[in-house]
Amino acid sequence: MDSVKTKTMQAVVKTEPGNDNMELKQIDIPEVTGNRVLLKVAYTGICGTDIHTFRGQYANAVTPLVLGHEFSGKVVEVGPDVKDLKPGDRVTSETTFDTCGHCVYCKAGEYNLCENRVGIGTKANGSMANYVLTREESCHVLPDNVSYKMAAMSEPLASCVHAMYQKTPFTLHDKILIIGPGPMGLLSLQIAKEIGAYTIVSGITKDSERLQIAKELGADQIVDTQKDDLEKVIMDATDGVGVTKVYDCSGAAPAVNAALPLLRKGGTFQQVGLFAKPMNELDERSIIQHEISYVGSRSQNPYDWPIALHLESKGAINQDKMITKVFDLEHWRDAFDAMIAGQELKVMIASNPDDPDFKD
Repeated sequence: MDSVKTKTMQAVVKTEPGNDNMELKQIDIPEVTGNRVLLKVAYTGICGTDIHTFRGQYANAVTPLVLGHEFSGKVVEVGPDVKDLKPGDRVTSETTFDTCGHCVYCKAGEYNLCENRVGIGTKANGSMANYVLTREESCHVLPDNVSYKMAAMSEPLASCVHAMYQKTPFTLHDKILIIGPGPMGLLSLQIAKEIGAYTIVSGITKDSERLQIAKELGADQIVDTQKDDLEKVIMDATDGVGVTKVYDCSGAAPAVNAALPLLRKGGTFQQVGLFAKPMNELDERSIIQHEISYVGSRSQNPYDWPIALHLESKGAINQDKMITKVFDLEHWRDAFDAMIAGQELKVMIASNPDDPDFKD
């Protein structure tokens, strides 16, 4: 059984606000108390939020801070109040490290909406390290057939589940447009195809390789909006009525405005991607005149995780197509450079590559 034999670990630390200001440092392994659980980290996925934090664009991040919130690992130590988890358990974890526990949202299990929520990798130290501390309530034991690599995609997948199962549910009778063939868009596509909905994925010319991956993952149509006529494609596919649902995973206001008039009247526009700016000009005329429901989706909550793990376990998510590069912890900067350059789809950091349990 694994045990922690040292008091320090390597970690990728954002040392202060501003662009970059990140380095691989030796820091103390966190103490395990109460309901806390210490994980030996297998993999961490690099998220768009991590890139924004790297660039100093994410105001919610506190410093100094260990980044990383999409992760998997095995339990190596548990606090005295932990009831069900034990050392050796294979787990992934929600990003919630702490909440107020008494607001209306906490009482409903909607931790993502708690005003006092502390998130792993944003306000509490994250998983780009040898070890990460989380809480028992946030941990989910992995099905035997779900790899550590796949499990490290559970957080973004749960966020897509939140948008597509909780906020704007769809059926196999829907005709859907997904904007943006990045990781969130392609995970959303695979959720849609698992149900059987007709799905169009749009992007721009620089997304050409990702659009091809979308086609390989089952997209009924792919559209390069800089070369193709998105309106014609959608109207031809819907007998001139428009799609029933749009899931924007791009966070690009021009793409949102191009898509709003292509929704059928009474349709729903689900905003999944984060905009670079907090305030943006939107086509309010289409929203009003077509009676469109414009819906926000923030992160995920505990109700989304069992569904995400079920999708992983049944093989609905293609790990090989999604994860295109893995770097070890020492080469974290190369991993960030690859993501920033747009060279890869989903980049993982392996925190403990010499651990034989993590060879999957």
